[in-house]
Amino acid sequence: MEIIIITGLSGSGKSCVADILEDTGYFCADNLPPQLITKFAEICRESPAIEKVALVTDIRGGSMFLSLPERLDDLREKGFNVKLLYADADPEAIKKRFSETRRRHPLIDMAGGDLDKAIAAERDILAPMKQVADFYIDTSVIAVSRLKEHISELLSQDFSGTMAITCMSFGFKHGIPGQTDLMFDVRFLPNPFYEENLKQKTGLEKEVRDFVMDSDVTKTALEKIGDLLDFLIPEYVKEGKSRLTIAFGCTGGRHRSVALAEYFRDELKSKGYNAGVLHRNIGEQGGR
Repeated sequence: MEIIIITGLSGSGKSCVADILEDTGYFCADNLPPQLITKFAEICRESPAIEKVALVTDIRGGSMFLSLPERLDDLREKGFNVKLLYADADPEAIKKRFSETRRRHPLIDMAGGDLDKAIAAERDILAPMKQVADFYIDTSVIAVSRLKEHISELLSQDFSGTMAITCMSFGFKHGIPGQTDLMFDVRFLPNPFYEENLKQKTGLEKEVRDFVMDSDVTKTALEKIGDLLDFLIPEYVKEGKSRLTIAFGCTGGRHRSVALAEYFRDELKSKGYNAGVLHRNIGEQGGR
């Protein structure tokens, strides 16, 4: 049975992630203390109708939450296929969400009523979970309509012992991604935005890809970035890294960065790597 444990910062969209997984066939439970996870999983395993489970556990569990790493080890020892998904967001996005929902941060009293301190304290507590997470999602600037596609792409990657590589496209005007290992600014490439027949298209469409890729400067950039990745990725593998995010950023995140993320996903897959792609801002309008 497949189990996804969802954790992360308060206000980062964990419940929204669980709702999306529930819509795709996962049996979901929210705010489950880690001490109950193993028993809950064993009960679910007794039901032939339940094949996929997603559980949300977080700082709302108080001191009980700190035992999550031990519970994950316990599940794996009992033969469960368990993965940890970490949801994150930048402080400004979190503060805005708490303001809109008028909910209290779980650590607000401990922080003397200071929301900034509460967010910082929670981030420190969760740092070890973030480091060992199998999946990472930064929801700071991702629209709900795009979040489902992001999650589907993440979960489609194979975790059979090989490092999972995500090629991400994004737009600098929408903010820098919170979790990347390598980042390439591709705003120097030819920009389809200024071509009237390409402006409303995206890097997923052949006309845009051809416009970007046929440039001599793009060809040179692809070669040099490719050489760098050929050197770096095996070194990351030697270090035992389980996931790698390579981000490509243009202005709006709809044209050049998308084309390059698609290109390098295909290149890495052709070399035998477990590579996927995420387009963070492809649905955003405007930008260049």
